[in-house]
Amino acid sequence: MALTAAACARLPRAPAPKAGVEVGIASWYGQEFHGRPTSSREVYNMNDMTAAHRSLPFGTHVMVTNLANDRSAVVRINDRGPFVGGRVIDLSYAAARVLGIVGPGTARVRVEILGGFREPAPDAPAGIWLQVGAFTVQESAYALKKRLEKTYPGVAVTVFKTANGTYYRVRVQAAKGSADALASRLAGEGLPVIIIRE
Repeated sequence: MALTAAACARLPRAPAPKAGVEVGIASWYGQEFHGRPTSSREVYNMNDMTAAHRSLPFGTHVMVTNLANDRSAVVRINDRGPFVGGRVIDLSYAAARVLGIVGPGTARVRVEILGGFREPAPDAPAGIWLQVGAFTVQESAYALKKRLEKTYPGVAVTVFKTANGTYYRVRVQAAKGSADALASRLAGEGLPVIIIRE
């Protein structure tokens, strides 16, 4: 669980992951910390795709993969934690929901540092996509794409390469002003939805 900046200052600093990849237990934190300042002084929003890590610089983007179900999500480090032995990352509620960790509370994950990953500038015009899956097997991604195309226009598969492998991400394009409704509809079908603007 994340702690305040003052509490973090008294705890030993963990070494950064070697070779940009770390495997261990992920946990999550939510409503209790919602609206409170993080160690980076950013206000914690449990609905943002963020996480706490003991040593990675604030602003670092990492891909977290739940090794039990192969779901992946990209999160931004903006807090310090977790401070429970054996845990490597503390996810926001939103990230934990995407990865299927909210129910069990913890899961064994792989954390990969993403070099060169940038969020779009806030004032830049951006297309809105709803990511509904990230697969290591290309055929699985295209099978989901084929199923969704029967109902939703604008389904695409994009390739995302990391040091640990290649991921095939399935996305559905959203028209302006329709992203929230479309996200609710897709989530209602049991899909892990991430809203991406790029």
